[in-house]
Amino acid sequence: MSRYRTAGRFVLLCAVWGTAFMATDVGLVDLPAVPFAAVRFDVAAVLLFAAVLVSGADVRPRTRDDYVYVLVGGALIIGAHHAFLFAGQQYVTGGVAAVLLGLVPVVTPALTRLVSTDEEFTSATALGVALGFVGVVIIADPDPANLADSVLGVALVLASALAFAVAAVVTHSRSPSMPFVSTQAWMMAVGAIVLHAAVLALPSQSFATATWTSSALGAIAYLSAVAGVGGFLLYFTLLDDLGPIEMSFIEYVIPVFAALAGWLVLGQEVTSATIVGFAFILAGFVAAKWRALRGTLRHMVTDHPRKSS
Repeated sequence: MSRYRTAGRFVLLCAVWGTAFMATDVGLVDLPAVPFAAVRFDVAAVLLFAAVLVSGADVRPRTRDDYVYVLVGGALIIGAHHAFLFAGQQYVTGGVAAVLLGLVPVVTPALTRLVSTDEEFTSATALGVALGFVGVVIIADPDPANLADSVLGVALVLASALAFAVAAVVTHSRSPSMPFVSTQAWMMAVGAIVLHAAVLALPSQSFATATWTSSALGAIAYLSAVAGVGGFLLYFTLLDDLGPIEMSFIEYVIPVFAALAGWLVLGQEVTSATIVGFAFILAGFVAAKWRALRGTLRHMVTDHPRKSS
């Protein structure tokens, strides 16, 4: 029964984070990208700090790992990642953006090898990165009539994926002493500060151009409370149950929900180029993670032997 419950929570998280791409598309109709992202994490940080106070958890960073984890995670995973992602979704649909983010678990091993001699860069890793790159090229499929926008949109989302992957590599060996909720609250606060600084630095990204419609406010509420606070708490609960290898598959289920939500709610078309590119990125992930996946499958078979008749 517990495995069915875990599977149900996994699907729920994929649905929540998949529809978040659709909610972002809705909000971008009325809100400029970076201010939209900044307000989302203002609200999420307030909600998480409220949860920390209610729970009585330790909220003060104390160790070097606490500060590195919060500052790098906040600046890159929350700040840069979402700034590039929201900006990119002005030019590509949420479904395409979700597929492109599937490159995160493909490129992370390659980046890890650059900063750690403990990680081996194998031919399988190289093949995975190459297949992922081919998938990106297929998805980009630039329209000659709209070449600049399509290429810019893909480039911004790829920058978003790279920011996430770099932060994952830097924080990988860190062990923060704070409780998880406190760590996430500080990360979202740091990310919100970075995003507000970006608003000040970019004249085109001004709160003055925002239109605070009911749909925009609804998108902020969903992204902050449901996809942000609820999604991250559910993710790390599942991470404890499933482990990093099985959880990495979430990147390949989320695009299904993102494309479905965009099609049902916004009438967005899912092109054949997106589907084929997704297949290449998934193949790249399998190639790069083959050893780990094979070990996980063997472990599952060992833990769940067939009953003799």
